[in-house]
Amino acid sequence: MNKVVEWLLDGDVSIQYSTKKYLLNTGSNELQQLRKRIAHEGWGGKFLDARNTKGHWGVDFYLPKWISSHYTLLDLRYLEIEPVEPIMETLHLILEQSKAPDGSITESKKKDSGDLCVNGMFLNYASFFGIPEDDLQSIVDYILDNQMPDGGFNCELNRKNPVHSSMHTTISVLEGIWEFIKTGYQYRMDELTKAKSKAEAFLLKHQLYKSCRSGEIIDKKWTMLSFPSRWRYDILRALVYFADADYPYDPRMDDAIDLLESKQTKDDTWPVQAKHPGQIHFDMEKTGSPSRFNTLRALRVLKKYGNRKPTRVVSL
Repeated sequence: MNKVVEWLLDGDVSIQYSTKKYLLNTGSNELQQLRKRIAHEGWGGKFLDARNTKGHWGVDFYLPKWISSHYTLLDLRYLEIEPVEPIMETLHLILEQSKAPDGSITESKKKDSGDLCVNGMFLNYASFFGIPEDDLQSIVDYILDNQMPDGGFNCELNRKNPVHSSMHTTISVLEGIWEFIKTGYQYRMDELTKAKSKAEAFLLKHQLYKSCRSGEIIDKKWTMLSFPSRWRYDILRALVYFADADYPYDPRMDDAIDLLESKQTKDDTWPVQAKHPGQIHFDMEKTGSPSRFNTLRALRVLKKYGNRKPTRVVSL
């Protein structure tokens, strides 16, 4: 076992769990015991303790960022915590209180339709935590009804009539679709599979961060490694999605993988390069410091795609 993996295993119990699950292929019995601890120790326990007596985190479903129920549940999903009772109670509360007339989840009761990014993220963590398929069907309908002609998605679709998809929205929706599929749900599966393929092609057409016309970087912020990502797109988030979805290597990933490799520091870790401003429950990792989250995520990507050419990542 190399020093980086040992360092990961010295981290929060959620990092220990994911390291053993994704990098070390640890047996299910040990993983199950380790996962049970996430709700009671470290970051997972601190998030759960922040839930209020009304059944929400923050004020309600979406306010304030980043301590609302929505973004806290997204954080908890990425810790891969078990679907414990407080999480399930809040999810059912959201489904009761935040469904719009069109069946989407709405971040504001003043709106008749929800944001596509929010619905993609909600589908992600609601599927991960095992919400019944029937409760998610209207969200799937909403997503499928709002795919753009270029294959991606754009949360401005019902507000500004955009002509081009958003990388931010597309990755959020893709993560939700994949989690729904991975959970084993079957509703509109053929259509979801086709929508997923089109959205993946949209990201790859842009080499994950470049203009498909000029080849220039679309937004330099997308080249910065952040975690938690919130609703924002970046190259590591995209590469983790493709690795998790077991997508075959595609040469259009090369520039993003090269860039990811270039960000590996001399101690073989990856840093947090950017944080998204907003109120938080607590700081899991410091900007500029070695990041266990980003190191783990980068190693997952390179475990999947690193053999395309030599890399200095030490073998696990």
